[in-house]
Amino acid sequence: MTVTAKARTLGELLQTPEYAGRTPFDGRVRLVQDEVRENLTRKLRAGEELFPGVVGYDDTVIPQLVNALLARQNFILLGLRGQAKSRILRAITELLDPEVPVIAGADMPDDPLNPVGAEGRHLLEAHGLELPIRWLPRAERYVEKLATPDVTVADLVGDVDPIKAARLGTSLGDVRSMHFGLLPRANRGIFAVNELADLAPKVQVALFNILQEGDVQIKGYPIRLELDVMLVFSANPEDYTARGKIVTPLKDRIGSEIRTHYPTDVGLGMAITEQEAVRDPSVTVPPFMAELIEEIAFQAREDGRVDKLSGVSQRLPISLMEVAAANAERRSLTGGDAPVVRVSDVYAGLPAITGKMELEYEGELKGADNVARDVIRKAAGAVYARRYGSANTRELEKWFENGNVFRFPQGGDSREALQATQEVPGLTDLAAEVAASADDAVRASAAEFVLEGLYGRKKLSRAEELYAAPEPETRQQRGGRWN
Repeated sequence: MTVTAKARTLGELLQTPEYAGRTPFDGRVRLVQDEVRENLTRKLRAGEELFPGVVGYDDTVIPQLVNALLARQNFILLGLRGQAKSRILRAITELLDPEVPVIAGADMPDDPLNPVGAEGRHLLEAHGLELPIRWLPRAERYVEKLATPDVTVADLVGDVDPIKAARLGTSLGDVRSMHFGLLPRANRGIFAVNELADLAPKVQVALFNILQEGDVQIKGYPIRLELDVMLVFSANPEDYTARGKIVTPLKDRIGSEIRTHYPTDVGLGMAITEQEAVRDPSVTVPPFMAELIEEIAFQAREDGRVDKLSGVSQRLPISLMEVAAANAERRSLTGGDAPVVRVSDVYAGLPAITGKMELEYEGELKGADNVARDVIRKAAGAVYARRYGSANTRELEKWFENGNVFRFPQGGDSREALQATQEVPGLTDLAAEVAASADDAVRASAAEFVLEGLYGRKKLSRAEELYAAPEPETRQQRGGRWN
């Protein structure tokens, strides 16, 4: 809806083309769900992007979400942490009109022509066509609440305000004596509850009662509020058993339960991380390093020592990318080298990994740092195998098997690091192939990646930055059925 000149009173509003022929209390109500459906329909016909910034859900979550919105349903997004649930809920505001008229001076946003609140009806009857109105932008029509066990019915719905009742001369049971909570203040908009299962059961009951029957009891007084609100939720499946439970009547009243998920392939994950990670633009992240950082999350999700019910958030590779880039920048500032992310920078980002993983008993015994290092090793081996598994590294491996060791230079100039790698047969040539760049800093990063990849495939062993031949038992496994 587009209003060319913003009306300031109900009379001026009725003179606009969109409201021509309307009268107060005419019963012609355009609900929020209808508004969202109309704008969604227009976007679908025009081929516009529905949810900018939401990556990887085009064939799974978004079609189900579109169906729920077209069906005018309330819905819940059910998924593990770090699966863009909150981003999706906030993006629905883009399906609202740019702005809508509401009664000015009322405690809750109300339709100037068909108010649902007692205060709004009283103001309309008192002022008539001179009723002052204001324009509510879409950003202010979204109200979000993070559910916690201490949230009360008063927080969401409201509470009796004795002072207000005395000032208005009404009884405590009169709806005009209420101090409204978040839900009534979201009237004519979207009300989102994150982590729904953490709400106390009595609060959940108040939610479905006010939505379905339009009434709720506040301190024994029956209060009727026929709100125009789209209610959307998010929850973690773990919450059903670990911290709380969604009460059955409320779950039954939620139209659609939509399951979210982590990126299904590394490429989608890389796109999300590149979009979300905040880093200095001067820092270069070679493609093989970006893939390694993303693969770490994929390996962690498959690791038996990591709790799968808790999940491994997409925030892990995002945070790791930021910390690794920061470490590369620090190395550049202190050593004068070009800021290019290396494997050593990923190891410097261990704090961004350990805090994102909930460990099982076996993992707790081994320690978070050791599990994270092992996950990095597996990820390096997986990326190397995908990209360069067919490369001939026999000469390089034989050099290490002859008892030689190599410590990759962690500081100094990249050219010096590349000169040092010439000591290892074939490493310089393979690094040039991996880097696909003439930049010395990128080639140095590629050389360290090659060594780490061979370590991940158990063709080398590693102690800090020192690479050597694989341990005898590992060498025996490679020669046997584990090769």
